[in-house]
Amino acid sequence: MIYAIIPAYNEEKTIEEVIKRVKKYVYPVVVDDGSKDKTYEIAKKHTIVIKHEKNMGKGYAVKTGIEYVLKNFKDIDAIVLIDADLQHLPEEIPKLVKKLKIYDFVQGCRDWSKVPFRHKIANFLWRKVFNFFFNSDVKDLGNGFIAMKPFVAKEIVRDLGGGYIIEAKMLKKCIEKKFKVGYQKVTVVYNRKSKILRGIKVTFGVLIYIIREGIKYKLKCL
Repeated sequence: MIYAIIPAYNEEKTIEEVIKRVKKYVYPVVVDDGSKDKTYEIAKKHTIVIKHEKNMGKGYAVKTGIEYVLKNFKDIDAIVLIDADLQHLPEEIPKLVKKLKIYDFVQGCRDWSKVPFRHKIANFLWRKVFNFFFNSDVKDLGNGFIAMKPFVAKEIVRDLGGGYIIEAKMLKKCIEKKFKVGYQKVTVVYNRKSKILRGIKVTFGVLIYIIREGIKYKLKCL
């Protein structure tokens, strides 16, 4: 069985459609991260929902979801992560899962020619710095559309937490544990306007994390 973790925060407009479309391919588990709207009420009509009483950030939501699946299900073939805002297309889940025949962890990778400039620049900077420190070839650092094998999830979940640095944390762990990382081209729909100040905060927050952890990694390799 394949399970999809869907972290959600104030996604009452899209959560029902996401669940219904995900259900066509895998079993969805929603983590409502302290939503103030009707996300929880809508989602629980269609699938399992775990609710945080307060907003803790995407990292903790994913951590809660993975821990729940690992604890409550034994027939786990793979775990998929997909956003609740229809940024990712559930119809592309089989593409990521198929690549798990070769890889342990499959990251969605955007077509950069179709990505808004502000997102493209930030991700380019993250990838360059990350690849320098970790001697890797990361092709997308920040895409939350992911598929992984259960043993990878067990290792990754230990370090999860926080918000926007979650994808960098997962890739760092994969490199440290020498898991096979692959990439799959996916469609990303930008249906929301991002706030400039938040974008700057996220850009530098992720960059600082990468540099800090990258220095630690380099020192370990000496």
